[in-house]
Amino acid sequence: MILVLDNIRSCYNVGAILRTAEGFGVERVILSGYTPRMHDDNLLPHLRDKLDREIHKTALGAEDMLDIYSCGDIFTEVEKLRKSGYQIVGLENNIAENTIKIGNFRGAKVDKIVLILGEEVHGINPELYNLIDTFVEIPMKGKKESFNVSVAAGIAMYAIMSL
Repeated sequence: MILVLDNIRSCYNVGAILRTAEGFGVERVILSGYTPRMHDDNLLPHLRDKLDREIHKTALGAEDMLDIYSCGDIFTEVEKLRKSGYQIVGLENNIAENTIKIGNFRGAKVDKIVLILGEEVHGINPELYNLIDTFVEIPMKGKKESFNVSVAAGIAMYAIMSL
């Protein structure tokens, strides 16, 4: 599995997702949009140190154990992954049509999956929808409409990797 974190705002969410991804043996994590990056040489040293500290607080070292790639053009990157045989899966609860409950997702038994996670409040960038083969959602039983993105990521990784 390859995980795409697109426009995730919180360093703490990024760190928690990285820690969970490492625990599940995710092959690679792609950071795109304004998702905070670790060890980002494009930032001033004090800003880079602040982001590194915040991500490390929840990643607890997983940020240095994973293959993490920063991507400037997520559209081209996802299309390239599709052409190399990956099924593109979007974790989203804001789309009523064509969404599969995560428990019913079988991934067509594809062992190459890209899981895209979007921004905490608004979800996946709608411009990416045309690149996504399947949308999955986590059913909610309570009154809230969604889980925290790091919690949802863990649930989705577990469900998909348990196939």
